[in-house]
Amino acid sequence: MRLHYSELESGIRLIKLSGALDIHGVNQVDAEFVRHCTGDNVCVLVDLSKVNYISSIGIPLLINSAKALARQGGKMVLLNPKNFVEDSLEIMGIPLIIPIYHNFNMAISELKK
Repeated sequence: MRLHYSELESGIRLIKLSGALDIHGVNQVDAEFVRHCTGDNVCVLVDLSKVNYISSIGIPLLINSAKALARQGGKMVLLNPKNFVEDSLEIMGIPLIIPIYHNFNMAISELKK
């Protein structure tokens, strides 16, 4: 699992994940992911387009970070998960907690609300 972090001009934090978000992947990126999801009024866009697998171990990383952001006035959205990754997210009810978008501009608009 790899994590690439950047900050967009609008101040939105972009986290791009690639690889498998399983126990090994979570162990590789957990601390860095959480670090980028802290602060007051922080908005985070998580690009999942290169995540080829997500397990039940990977789901809490997303949920816990999104909830922590919300407690501090921030927000998280997910971008472009592959179909089978999105299916797993939907089965777990993640879209009720973290919106999923397939359009970059719509995801950014959601974060700016």
